Amino acid sequence: MKVIVIGAGALGVAVARQLAVAGEDVLLLDRQGAGTGTTATTFAWTNSSRKPDPQYHRLNLAGMREHARLTEQLPGAPSYFPSGALQWADAAQEQRLADNVERLRSLGYPARWVTPDEASRLAGDLRVPATITCCAHFPGEGYVLPDRFVHNLLTDARQHGATYAIGEVTAIDDRTDRVTVTLAGGETHSGDRAVLATGRWTQRLAARAGIDIPMVTDTGRGAPPVGLLGYARSPELDLRCVIHSPGLNLRPAGNGHTVLQALDLNATVDPAHPPTPDGDLATTLTRRFRALLADDHHTPEIDLRIGIRSLPADGHTIAGYASPTSRIYCLVTHSGITLAPILGRLVAAELTTDQEQDLLTAFRPTRFTGPQRPDTETDQHATHLGDQ
Repeated sequence: MKVIVIGAGALGVAVARQLAVAGEDVLLLDRQGAGTGTTATTFAWTNSSRKPDPQYHRLNLAGMREHARLTEQLPGAPSYFPSGALQWADAAQEQRLADNVERLRSLGYPARWVTPDEASRLAGDLRVPATITCCAHFPGEGYVLPDRFVHNLLTDARQHGATYAIGEVTAIDDRTDRVTVTLAGGETHSGDRAVLATGRWTQRLAARAGIDIPMVTDTGRGAPPVGLLGYARSPELDLRCVIHSPGLNLRPAGNGHTVLQALDLNATVDPAHPPTPDGDLATTLTRRFRALLADDHHTPEIDLRIGIRSLPADGHTIAGYASPTSRIYCLVTHSGITLAPILGRLVAAELTTDQEQDLLTAFRPTRFTGPQRPDTETDQHATHLGDQ
């Protein structure tokens, strides 16, 4: 079977790699280059600690487990780090954290309270501010280096026979006997199936094939899909796990660098007018970062990057054929880093065997059709955009 995978972010490359390992004929297409879209602007935290929907929680748990299995199979330097994560709360956030820890413990999710001293030891080169009243440790969580992850997946996919090419898909023809994609230069490719894994561009591209994939597409100032990340080149830190503190989230980025995220600042971010290195957003991020440094004599050097997330209308993954007769498999999620390994395996299984995978049953695109079409829940899910 020939499968055309459109989109070479974490999801698309994971599916292409799994299909290639299974011996299928795979063509992977991307408009700009592997990992240069949404995957390039993600906090890349692997977790299921803020997924209250039971079926979504179950899928994310499977994603966390699949990372450990996949990392043993991929070539190259490690890209997945089961470092654990810490969440620190002050008086204003203490009850929210306590409620979440209790909920997760009731589900069997590893979570424990630690003292500020232990939290400091687990964190590495950070200090726990005196305003912190409680600290929780989630040992099963971790993080991914997205560029390395995509590189390793793509390398393995190509070693198993997948073909990778740069090309912008402008049209998709979904027929009863085949699916054909047309590129911007007029070149066409036909296959038995196509996988649409183009992140935030999925709705627009699907519409060209007559498919409705409801997504939150607003990219204006403060829109739910819009997020700001800071990439701290200095000071170089021995940061040992993912940190969530009031006002600032942090994860290691390799070579002593750190990725920074302040979710409350997203409301002021405007992609049409990117923040400047000396503007208010940069100043605020630098101040918050410096307040957590064990040695605050350093002046951090931080590069700012705006990310526009892939956000389905109800906040949950979309995985499945557009209709019972379609040859186009739609795949979109805003938990792409956590879910890429498990979605790669499950989607490839559905494509190659035509057997539905139980973990994906609740996430079909057909759930949006008919009178029971869910309403959007952008307010609820906007605070979870850092879960990637």
